[in-house]
Amino acid sequence: QVQLAESGGGLVQGGGSLRLSCSASGRFFSVITMGWDRQAPGKQREMVAAITRGGTSSYANSVKGRFTISRDNAKNTAYLQMNDLKPEDTAVYYCTVRFVDYDQQAFDSWGQGTQVTVSS
Repeated sequence: QVQLAESGGGLVQGGGSLRLSCSASGRFFSVITMGWDRQAPGKQREMVAAITRGGTSSYANSVKGRFTISRDNAKNTAYLQMNDLKPEDTAVYYCTVRFVDYDQQAFDSWGQGTQVTVSS
């Protein structure tokens, strides 16, 4: 079993910043990709940012230039620095992780989600 511990989030005014973190623990061989999805009320879940073990990152067009994802492989922890936040960034943010188990099988896990609210 694996566990994802999320922290960060909260309420911030437009133009402000927040930092999310996600730490993976439990029984797994390695962590391949870490990232965040988000889901706003009445909208579909969308990918926000992801980063591979080698450090290659990808972002949704809507957050490019404002959000930065990073990770510490030694700690199995990823960080999402969110700057210049806008009201449309308001959503529940879910940490997503792709693992490899000891049978070399890949599997995905999601965190419980953390609320980010940006006021105008």
